[in-house]
Amino acid sequence: MIADEPSAGRFDGRVHILPVRIYYEDTDFSGIVYHANYLRYFERGRSDFLRVAGVRHRELAQAAEPIAFAIRRMEIEFVRAARIDDALAVRTTYDAVEGPRLLVSQTIVRGEDVIARAGVEACIISLDGKPKRPPKAIVEKLTPYFRA
Repeated sequence: MIADEPSAGRFDGRVHILPVRIYYEDTDFSGIVYHANYLRYFERGRSDFLRVAGVRHRELAQAAEPIAFAIRRMEIEFVRAARIDDALAVRTTYDAVEGPRLLVSQTIVRGEDVIARAGVEACIISLDGKPKRPPKAIVEKLTPYFRA
């Protein structure tokens, strides 16, 4: 990695781990992370999982038949508060492919403490918004990380 290049995280087995630092801009007037920001951290975890696994969003959008990822459903459980200067980790697993859907599990932790959990149903869509099965190349890149 180039010294000035931002980290896209790393894999520990089938789990992708993305470090996240909490800054003043992430917090509300009480000094606690504003709830909508957890969506951003989860998104970064999913995107960097794909990036490290070799799936690039730009390449998907520029393909002969362009596709993109869209979130169909997301359920979040907020367990504890995160605060300014906290060092968190977003733990992401892509669990399975079911038709056009990708099932994803995510957890944000501070050390051993769970801050938030999310169950995500993403899907592949054409640029006109219609669901599509993931191309074979994407499935091949993700299969080593799926739940056994």
